Formats: sequence, C-alpha cells, structure tokens
Amino acid sequence: MRSAHCRLVLMVSAILLPFLWACTQEQKPAGKKKKRTTETIAALGALPLDVAHPPDNPTTPEKVGLGRLLFFDPILSGNKDVACATCHQPDFGYAEFLETSIGVNGRGVGSKRRFLEPNDIPFTKRNSQSILNTAFNGITNAGPYHPASAPMFWDLRARGLEEQALVPIRTLEEMRGHGYAEEDIIGEVVRRVAEIKAYVALFEKAFPGEEQPVNAGNMAKAIASFERTLTGGNTRFDRYMRGDSAALSASEKDGLNLFLSSGCAKCHSGPMFSDFKPHAIGAPDSDNHETPDAGIDQGADDVRDEVDAREERDGEQQIGDDDRPIEHANGIDDQLP
Repeated sequence: MRSAHCRLVLMVSAILLPFLWACTQEQKPAGKKKKRTTETIAALGALPLDVAHPPDNPTTPEKVGLGRLLFFDPILSGNKDVACATCHQPDFGYAEFLETSIGVNGRGVGSKRRFLEPNDIPFTKRNSQSILNTAFNGITNAGPYHPASAPMFWDLRARGLEEQALVPIRTLEEMRGHGYAEEDIIGEVVRRVAEIKAYVALFEKAFPGEEQPVNAGNMAKAIASFERTLTGGNTRFDRYMRGDSAALSASEKDGLNLFLSSGCAKCHSGPMFSDFKPHAIGAPDSDNHETPDAGIDQGADDVRDEVDAREERDGEQQIGDDDRPIEHANGIDDQLP
C-alpha cells in the first residue's frame, strides 16, 4: 500500500511540476505576427516618353550614328572576332539565347554559337542581359533619375552607360582575349579606329572642335548615345499606367493583380519593374564554370558591403509589348513562348 501511495504521489508530481514551474516564471506576451503588406499598383509606374542623358553627353544624331557602327564592329575586340552585337543581338531583344555567353574565340550566333578549337577562353560570367531600356536604369517612382550614375550589369559593377560601354572591351572572356593586357586594350582599339579615315571623319562630326576627337571617352559616349535610343517606348502597359484603362485586356489586368498580390512588386517595382538592388535569389551555378559565381563584383564597393555573396540584381521586366522574358538566373531554363 505504501509503495502504491508513493508511486501515485510521484505520478501526480510529475504531471503538475511543469505547470507549477511555469506559473513561477514571468509571463511574456506572445510575439505579434508581422503583418504582410501587399503592394498596390502605385508600386509600379510608366516609363518617361523622353530619355535623359548626362550633362556632358547630350544625344545627337551624329553620336548615335557613330555609336551604332561601333556597336556592330568587331574591331573593338582584341582578336577582331567579336562585337557588342555578338552577344546583344537585335533579333533577340538585344540579348541572346545562351545560358552564359561566348565572347572571344567563338563562332556562330545565338544557340549555335560555339568556341573554336583549341580554346582556353572561359564562358562569360553570366547571360548577356538585354540592353533595351537600359537608358532608364536606376529610375524609380521617387524622383528623377541620373543617367550618369545609373547601375549597370547584373552585379552593379559600372555606373552609367558611358562607363559600361568600355568594360566588356577590357574583360578577357568578353572582348579582350589573351593578346592584350587589360590596361593596354583600350589604347589599341583607339589606335585601330584612328587609322580608319571614315571613322575619323565621323568622330570629327560627332565631336566638333576637338583637336583629337578619336579617343576612349568619345568612343564610350558614342556607344552610350546609341544605346539610349534602344527603348521600348510607349507600351500598352505605360499607357495603362498613364490612365488608359483600355490599354490592357481583362486577363492582363487579372495577371497584374496577381503579380501585385503575390508579392512580385516587392522587388520588381517602379517603371522598370526593378528596384536595382541585389537580392539572394538562390539560383544554382552554371555548369559552364568551375568556380562558383560570387555574385556582386569585388569592384562594386558602394554596394558590396550591403549584400552577401551570391546576390545579384533583380532583372528588368519592362521591355516592350512583344518581347520575350529574359532572365539572368544561371541554370534555370527560360520559359519562352
């Protein structure tokens, strides 16, 4: 009997002890759940009808015409075998089909582009993003945008189209190749261009009054001026955002509401559907590279401290009425119609 009584006492004590202990502790209020916010259509916007340019590089027809020629001319590459348009193809929205691009020592275009053999040139780090509407990079709903400091490339390693224009020429796997050192290639390209009388005449018209108009700075300005003409323009979505309710169909409006309610606009916001900030998207590395992609470039000092490795900027989605969606996520197949 005594043994049974002891077991009963122990059993009751075991059951009640946790409750007695809890009663002696300070009661803390239950944590409040963070209320989820849903973006409204005010998070988006219409692109301007006019393109702004830096104060030191006003757009002129002469600069645009010169920049167009330079954009399509492989003379800008170390081996004279790749142009800007090789990877930024007009027929594919000034982007391309490949997962990661093939620059120097390549042959063919689009999905048929391959390296020549033998080859010791790596693939480019990432897919060539479209340059359509890059004239509006950095634009938000908050105020005016500044084209001279606009973020460029997936990893934000350049500011403004003028700076961006020369970066691929200096990059080994994009346009430079092994024939020239990074610090020498721009001078070599300028020398080549200066030896072509037709180019000299065009530079003189585009930059009148300059003693030596054929120089790296003017070359970048001309290419940037051409790229600022590559805009989607007054699309149906832009017209809708300006108040034309009939510009979108009923199903498109349903899709827009779903886009907002699903949280897409938390990152894909503003007139360019981009907040121009790096985000950890969890995309796998491409099999085309032996080493992982660190994401943010080591040179992007103004943003590198704010993000972790493997973070990249979310892509612009505002291109045009009929353009295909183009993403930068390596290893993820684009869903093309």
